[in-house]
Amino acid sequence: MFRAPEVNFYVQDVEACTRFYSEHFGFTEAYRTPVNGTPDHVELRLDGFTLGLSSIEAARRAHGLPAEPGGPPRGEIILWTDDVDRVYAELMDKGVRSVSEPHDFIGRLHGAWVADPDGNHVHIVQEIASGVLA
Repeated sequence: MFRAPEVNFYVQDVEACTRFYSEHFGFTEAYRTPVNGTPDHVELRLDGFTLGLSSIEAARRAHGLPAEPGGPPRGEIILWTDDVDRVYAELMDKGVRSVSEPHDFIGRLHGAWVADPDGNHVHIVQEIASGVLA
């Protein structure tokens, strides 16, 4: 049901963290949004592992997530799926705590956030075709 797990960290300065992981550990940039200007999100890869770096401000603005500088949560597990709405409903039926209901973002993704028992975020996400669910 799930595939391609990645870790995402909420950071104050996406560019500085991108340089840190690239320069010190050999990560290479695989994705950035927006392409020009200050990034909201960058994905770095190393040996099949993906590390996402998202700005704290964008997490609050775009998704209503309660990310704060220096405060929990500052990271999340990302799990790709083919049907976010179905999976989210199943999780809600099982009593999992919602952090952010399913919604579209950046014109190509549909996702939701839930919390583990300690409050750490799990982001379930799927790609959408031409801005509509596939």
